[in-house]
Amino acid sequence: MKISAKNGIIRARKASKFKGLSNVLSEKRQDKNKQLEMVCIEDLVPRNHLLRDIDKALDFSFIYELVRDLYCADNGRPSIDPVVLFKIVLIQYTFGIRSMRQTIKEIEVNMAYRWFLGYSMTEPIPHFTTFGKNYTRRFANTDVFEKIFEQILKPGFFKKYEYAYDEYFDCYLCPNDQILKYSTTNREGYREYKSDPKICEACPYRQQCTLSKNMTKVVTHHVWEEYMERAEDVRHSPKGKEIYSLRKETVERIFADAKVKHGLRYTQFRGLAKLRVQALLTFSCMNLKKLASWKRKNRLLPVFSAFLRQLNGFLLHNIKTRRQASA
Repeated sequence: MKISAKNGIIRARKASKFKGLSNVLSEKRQDKNKQLEMVCIEDLVPRNHLLRDIDKALDFSFIYELVRDLYCADNGRPSIDPVVLFKIVLIQYTFGIRSMRQTIKEIEVNMAYRWFLGYSMTEPIPHFTTFGKNYTRRFANTDVFEKIFEQILKPGFFKKYEYAYDEYFDCYLCPNDQILKYSTTNREGYREYKSDPKICEACPYRQQCTLSKNMTKVVTHHVWEEYMERAEDVRHSPKGKEIYSLRKETVERIFADAKVKHGLRYTQFRGLAKLRVQALLTFSCMNLKKLASWKRKNRLLPVFSAFLRQLNGFLLHNIKTRRQASA
């Protein structure tokens, strides 16, 4: 009985200490929740976030020209930016969010989504019915989604073999007979040949060549290109063609990803026209993810400027210095 009583006292003391410790930790957490910090939404988005790559991979400003005739600049209330409307839908289909209502809820609390849309941390997000109303009033019976899909899919883009390599001068000639000069060799062993952006800016074939924001076409040539060409010859041999025919058994992964990861297993709309929009948006997102991943792999995404990070660090340092001086 004495041992039991003694153990009971010890357990009571431990429970009391634990309760006191939990109260202290809880108070510290509550204090941090009320703490004011100077932060930039740019710093809250991870450097390797998919939306960063997508934003760098494609200039969405082409949407303004596509919808220009669907908006009135001097009549009615100011409308929501059409690029924002499309990006909201892009977020929904890229991350497989089940409904527009849920998408808006996710955007309200997700800093990466807000950053992608160009919204601040406290700026109100459009109501979930906004897209439905805009579709009915502006986009119904139009081919705007088909045109957006075409821009992302890059139809009619020149193939690599249409860029002629000159071994003597070590350069490439584009289909418009302009020179792509050697720039550097990346860590993956690819020699990069880049065009002159001043020439590309006025080139009539630029939309078939590159959609990069810096208007520069990059063609890569691996240091082992000769061996890769040999492998290509093998692929066109009878045995190679037999093996290559198996691709029809592997492309099913694309449709599986569309169903499992991008919500194409179930329809969200009624009518063939709206179902076509859903399919276009789904495959637009999938192609855009591939484009962003490909550009990251080949180091074609523009490097983010460190200016904002340096400015933020400078301001935080000044605040800490003033606090210490006033203490």
